[in-house]
Amino acid sequence: MTCDNSDYLKSVEFDNIVKGIIDKYFVPSSILGTIFKEKKQVKPFKWLPYSQFKDVKEITKGGYGIIYKATWSNRNETVILKRFENSKNIGKYFLNELESCNHCFKEYGHIIETYGFTKDPKLEDYILVMEYATGGDLHKYLQKNFTNITWNKEKLYILYQISEGLETIHEKKFVHRDFHSGNIVLFKSNKSNNCDEWKIGDLGLSRAVNSKSSNHEICGVIPYIAPEIFKGSEFSKEADIYSFGMIMWELTTGCIPFVNVKHDKLLVYKILHGERPKITEDTPECYANLMKSCWDSDPKKRPSIKDIRITLGDWMYTNKNKAEFKQAEVKRKKSIESKKIRPEFAEKRHSGGNYTSRSLSALISKISSFYPLTISFNSSHISKLESYNTDIIKSLSSQNLNFAIQKFSTSLNSSYISEELEFDINTESLTSQDLNSTIRNYSTTLDSNYISAELEFDINTKSFLSQNLSCTNQNFSTSLKKRRNEELLNVENYDNSGKRIKTSFNYL
Repeated sequence: MTCDNSDYLKSVEFDNIVKGIIDKYFVPSSILGTIFKEKKQVKPFKWLPYSQFKDVKEITKGGYGIIYKATWSNRNETVILKRFENSKNIGKYFLNELESCNHCFKEYGHIIETYGFTKDPKLEDYILVMEYATGGDLHKYLQKNFTNITWNKEKLYILYQISEGLETIHEKKFVHRDFHSGNIVLFKSNKSNNCDEWKIGDLGLSRAVNSKSSNHEICGVIPYIAPEIFKGSEFSKEADIYSFGMIMWELTTGCIPFVNVKHDKLLVYKILHGERPKITEDTPECYANLMKSCWDSDPKKRPSIKDIRITLGDWMYTNKNKAEFKQAEVKRKKSIESKKIRPEFAEKRHSGGNYTSRSLSALISKISSFYPLTISFNSSHISKLESYNTDIIKSLSSQNLNFAIQKFSTSLNSSYISEELEFDINTESLTSQDLNSTIRNYSTTLDSNYISAELEFDINTKSFLSQNLSCTNQNFSTSLKKRRNEELLNVENYDNSGKRIKTSFNYL
């Protein structure tokens, strides 16, 4: 079907609007020529008049737009309309997704197909028109069908198709950057001789491998984000593989990773220090090993998506490790019967969890700015503190410090998991004995339900023996809880006259 004159004029208008800003994203200035120059589309993107879409209903809101379900009257087909908010002047996220969809889509490549684009005549926002997934996203599918998803059939089948989709993206030298179960959707087959198909969508944050975000903006869902991203690294294929590992785990439990904890910097700290979801008893050893290699803290140790796809293919089609998967299926059924695994028996979602993509730039910037200075320690490592300046504290007013700590401790609410306190102290005298006593008084005021308390001292002083400081911190750490999960000590130099000390204690 050819475009009429009005459609052609709309396309030209779109092209002209973009010319002023397109050099930031593509070369040359012609948007259509640039996006489609590298390959011939089997089904080229088209400008589609908005009037062709009927029964438009909002489904959900994403990171940068709103998703609608509509009927495309010219084809009598249900489609998805992805409206990019505030895109009147052509937003970069709209351009990114338009480019990514073109470069990454191929038939049978397990990537959602984009038919074309249009414009909301009232709001004047640009809209992508995409195929509609009748089976919903992977997470909702697992919630509904988990007990029927077997190890030796569907789990591997789902993962294999997802790996093919991610391999399609990586082959095109793109990275997804927002890879999680909400962006993987099911297309149910209408034909009896065809299988259902899983596809990857939401390519709005995708980038070419070597491209860098001009404003370093990072969006996503914390449990699926690779630890190196929290330390300031760029997204990479390896970061997508980490996300794939989390999706592998989700298939073993039917639950989203870290579903029962708040998605904040405390969770990020735990991820940075190697915490990963607990592997279920029914998980085959070979599967667990692949999953753990995917979420390895070192990106260089993670497998490529091609290697993952080959491994999954061996398990599916050559019956490699068949005995392991057979035994795993027996364990899975027993675990379901005993209510050890199954989404509805899992811990409830924490009210502070967030499972839609959101901007994390501010959080990551704060974490990455001091993470390199973080030192993990326990009672056997406190001697390492002596490697720092031996003259740290000489003058502190124990009365002032004690008052500040008491004021902080009384303000704690039992519902808090994490608290922070900063002191800016410029005083004349405090012995290590006084400081020791003060901190012990603080530790006894904490409620036993607290998982984490953070204490920061901003000290402008001249001298204090590191031995005394080491002893002080040791007494503080051992007085809070017998079961210590993690302790962090951050020391940041201000100048020769003093130091900033941040101590963070996390407990089970």
